[in-house]
Amino acid sequence: MQNQQGVSAVLAGRADELAFLDRALREVPTALLVGGEAGVGKSRLIREFLDAHPGVRTFVGGCLQISAEGLPFAPFSAVLRRMVREIGVEGIAALLPGGTPAGLARLLPEFGEPDTETGTAEARIRLFDHILLLFERLTADEPAVLVIEDVHWAERSTRDLLSYLIRNIPSGLLVIVTYRSDELHRDHPLRPLLAELNRADWVRRLDLDRLPRRAVAEQARDILGRDLDQRTLDAVYERSEGNPLFVEALLDCNDRINGELPESLRDLILGSVRKLPEETQDILRVTSAGGDRVEHALLASVTGLDDGALSRVLRPAVAANVLVVDGEAYGFRHALMREAVHGDLLPGEHTRTHTRFAEALEKNPSLVPMGRAAAELAHHWYSAHDATWALVSAWKAAQVAKEATAYTECLRMLDRVLELWDKVPDAAERLGVDHIGVLEMAIDASDLAGETERGVAFAKAALKEVDDPIRAAGVLEYRGRLRIRLGHPKALDDLREAARLVPADPPSVARARVLSTLAQQLYLLPTGLEEGRALAVDALTTARAVGDATVEAHALTTIAGCDFSEDDGERHLAELAKAEAVYLRGGSDDSAMLRIATNESHVLEGLGEHERAIEVARRGVALAGKSGVARTSGAFLSINLAEPLVSLGRWDEALEVTEHALELSPPPLTRVSLQYIIGVIAVARGDLDAAARAVSTLDAVLAPTFSRTQELFPSEGLRIDLRVAEGDLSGALDAVEQVLELQPSVNARYGLPLLCSAARACVEAGGERAAGLLTRIRAAAEKTSGGGRVQQAYALLFEAEAARAEGVLDRETWAAAADAFEALKQPYPLAYALLRTAEANDPHDAGAREDTTARLRQAAEIAEGLGARPLLERIEAHARRSRIALGGRTGTSTLGLTPRELEVLRLVAEGRSNREIAGRLFISAKTASVHVSNILAKLQVGSRGEAAAAAHRLGLV
Repeated sequence: MQNQQGVSAVLAGRADELAFLDRALREVPTALLVGGEAGVGKSRLIREFLDAHPGVRTFVGGCLQISAEGLPFAPFSAVLRRMVREIGVEGIAALLPGGTPAGLARLLPEFGEPDTETGTAEARIRLFDHILLLFERLTADEPAVLVIEDVHWAERSTRDLLSYLIRNIPSGLLVIVTYRSDELHRDHPLRPLLAELNRADWVRRLDLDRLPRRAVAEQARDILGRDLDQRTLDAVYERSEGNPLFVEALLDCNDRINGELPESLRDLILGSVRKLPEETQDILRVTSAGGDRVEHALLASVTGLDDGALSRVLRPAVAANVLVVDGEAYGFRHALMREAVHGDLLPGEHTRTHTRFAEALEKNPSLVPMGRAAAELAHHWYSAHDATWALVSAWKAAQVAKEATAYTECLRMLDRVLELWDKVPDAAERLGVDHIGVLEMAIDASDLAGETERGVAFAKAALKEVDDPIRAAGVLEYRGRLRIRLGHPKALDDLREAARLVPADPPSVARARVLSTLAQQLYLLPTGLEEGRALAVDALTTARAVGDATVEAHALTTIAGCDFSEDDGERHLAELAKAEAVYLRGGSDDSAMLRIATNESHVLEGLGEHERAIEVARRGVALAGKSGVARTSGAFLSINLAEPLVSLGRWDEALEVTEHALELSPPPLTRVSLQYIIGVIAVARGDLDAAARAVSTLDAVLAPTFSRTQELFPSEGLRIDLRVAEGDLSGALDAVEQVLELQPSVNARYGLPLLCSAARACVEAGGERAAGLLTRIRAAAEKTSGGGRVQQAYALLFEAEAARAEGVLDRETWAAAADAFEALKQPYPLAYALLRTAEANDPHDAGAREDTTARLRQAAEIAEGLGARPLLERIEAHARRSRIALGGRTGTSTLGLTPRELEVLRLVAEGRSNREIAGRLFISAKTASVHVSNILAKLQVGSRGEAAAAAHRLGLV
């Protein structure tokens, strides 16, 4: 259902910030300085925080922009007015010296006439002391929250009183101060106050960043009642740059982007511009035509001003934080500000200005950074309405972007070429390519940029025009590959038709590629292994005949996958090494290397070599980023990075990797596996709402008749586990019945964990139906081949779980499963098996009781460290029943820092910035910032340097 007010009911993307505020409330006295640009959601964040704590006494006041210096003490007057409503004038008087509020009379008339000495220093000190005393006595028995908003508008008196209160903060008070960081020009009086306050141990800063892409998607979903399509979401995110207020303003109820901003928002954006000198505003309008970043030299050339004159005119805009300096260039503080200023250009001015930019760049391309001239020319000729030169420059810009692996930019330029094609009669002659050729390049760019649906649309358009069967086969091969990423049921039809169109004789690159792609997909399906291998052998022979090393490497990788055996993984790794060697001798792109990294990390994880899998997957993610395919191959490799992190119990790291990959908006099938990881951790931690959302995402993409084993089997296991956790045991058995139709025995790696979930559901449900299903489950397990160490561990787990479903507590098998998972360093199934072993011990045997105590304590320590609350509760329940105390757990104190925070702290101690930390750990800069803030709070220090010193002093790094 659509939100009729156009405002999201959900506070998207602020969970970490809310947790930060919650922690501050638990650690009073504390003062928080919350900064962020206008519209970023400071007030909304505070409101959500206060709504979550209805029992806490709260006082809110805001500064007012009535004059240049604001209204004296305005926020404190508002706070006192709230107090009067709550406890009355008499109640306030009772808290003050002499039982009289006269010292506060200058703030509120209800307190009587102000002192005759109201303007003296003594009266000012008395006022400050009375405010401080008031909060000391109000918080003597219970904490309270004081919120002072919009302090960038505070005049001197308010700033002084606020400073006095924070410096002498009462023991039960949380003070939250908000301000617009974009209003703090270089000489703003609030700047020195913030710097001074920040040195206090009890003061924390919270810089509220713009929302990441996923949070914007969540906000839009709540406003509209449905998901935005990816192109619209991209456009909203690009224009809003993650500012929540701007997101709301841009959306309308038809999934379109509002072309015109509401007048109130436009006034907010342009307010600081209109205060500038007229000559500065004139040059800003010219600057706005230059795009997001305009070089000083280019702007000087276009305006005709010399360096000194241009600097003089722009200096007020920089000082007012309208423009930001970026090296030798300028950029507007926000994209919508540039857009609003650009909108002030009259039609004639618009064309003339863009033409001047284009002519300046044609004359001297070095006025912009290397590699940018083509794209800039395409933008300016298009904006100047010169179709011919816009077409030519866009085509050239697409080539440049592709060479630079900037595939999203390449696709944008090709879109422009296709748009202008019919407006230029001799387009094909000017570009040296026909219309189908442009579409083919657009398909390729869509594939590399991760714009899967757009690639399918381009392919559909190309197929309507193409009449050459070989060329049609190439388009079909592309479309089939793209459709697979979408989980489309007709993807294989495209690939089979492509193979039919390309003759086997003579051998060709086109046939080798089509056969290789078809084989890659078939062997991953539950029933496609044999056909997939035969096609891969055919592709290998053809690739060798035509000398295509890339396809040869792909075919070798597929054959290795077809021949893979879980109990001989090292042989498979050796085969992958051979494929890599072939590629290195003459491969033409990184696709084969990325696929080899994907398969190698996948195999290592299947062998239980979790650390090695992490190392290989990290290298693959880095290569994908370097190759410009982070959104596709990089996101897929992130799955292979997150899986071993989950196995090792490094769940928070796994979630960070997963969230970072989802930020890239990967193709649907990749999103499925990323959401699966989120769902598995959510079930284990008892967050059933998050797990249900993950399962819903899986259901929207996966189809049992087409989906690959590696996506389908884990998702069905998650569905069973979620229904059991929700208490929907009948629904869990329904899911088990569906699982048995999928032939889980065809793949031990994914089938055995799935059968474990099925057996566990039978245990919990009990009854005749569960018993009948268990018989079928056992039959499926008997058909499953053994495999390596991981599969053997799950085989033990299954056998013990199935026996439990039959009413037998098989202690020896549970103990063997615990030993197996301990050897694999997989803490969660280890803790679970330890619990079940303890339950199977004889409660009357003294020796067994000792074993039970040790196992329960170890299991509890693991579960607590993982945050696996449901498992911990079961462990504690059994300990209570057995009258066993779980105290005396081992462990080293890390001052409450999580393993991930310790890792971040080590990098902080090395002097790394948040961006560098994000790059090293494959997380977003925002996540790194939140980790650093948490570390500073836990170590009770005020700066990164102090944190590094404390870490060395305490031996944490």
